[in-house]
Amino acid sequence: MSRMPVLYLSHGAPPLADDPVWTDELARWGAELPEPTSILIVSAHWEEAPLSIGATRRVPLLHDFRGFPERYYRVRYDAPGAHELADDVGRLIPGVHRDETRGLDHGAYVPLVEMYPDARVPVLQMSMPTLEPARLFEIGRALAPLRDQGVLIIGSGFTTHNLREMPRGADAAPPAWSAEFDAWTDRAVKGGDVDALLDFRAKAPAARIAHPRSEHFAPLFMALGAGAESHTGDPSRRRSVIDGYWFGLAKRSFQFG
Repeated sequence: MSRMPVLYLSHGAPPLADDPVWTDELARWGAELPEPTSILIVSAHWEEAPLSIGATRRVPLLHDFRGFPERYYRVRYDAPGAHELADDVGRLIPGVHRDETRGLDHGAYVPLVEMYPDARVPVLQMSMPTLEPARLFEIGRALAPLRDQGVLIIGSGFTTHNLREMPRGADAAPPAWSAEFDAWTDRAVKGGDVDALLDFRAKAPAARIAHPRSEHFAPLFMALGAGAESHTGDPSRRRSVIDGYWFGLAKRSFQFG
């Protein structure tokens, strides 16, 4: 079995399902990837220490949003539980906490509905125990051996994320802070400049505006760690798969390996 790639994707709010461009981009990306044995996903919407893993038998959905039309709360995604993957995560990272009541939040299931609509692949969600970039990078490195078992590791966030400052309208032009941060991130990833990415608060333009809190950028650090061997050599091993903007926020998404 060849080593699986690692993804960082911008996941969108529930109305992502109404965007035909974005849903098509995710669907085509999923179809192009090797068939995974299971999926390990880290979302911007689960911060918990110690590092925790969610449901492994029956995997419910967590509708962790308010004020949307009723149809968004009726979405289902009946993926199989990944209990064997949970055991493997526990061996690689001792002290992992298990929470069988914790379902997939919208940062996990919204993109998976588009990428794997028949819900055939077992899914396990894992928390971020910290937002500290270097620690998340090391967690990703610890999990990298799972890729040799066919596990698709996904970090799900948003390349820029400021709900107070974003423009109104899905097709609105991106504000300068979003465009500048997005372009910098793209250059840093393609250039394999992991040190700059981990120090993005000091190195990136408009970092404090693009991410007032870093929870939506933080899953990238885990993905960078899991795909660490991709950051040197052939630049095609670190590529931007999706770009563009949604309500002025950068939906750029990357593949490593």
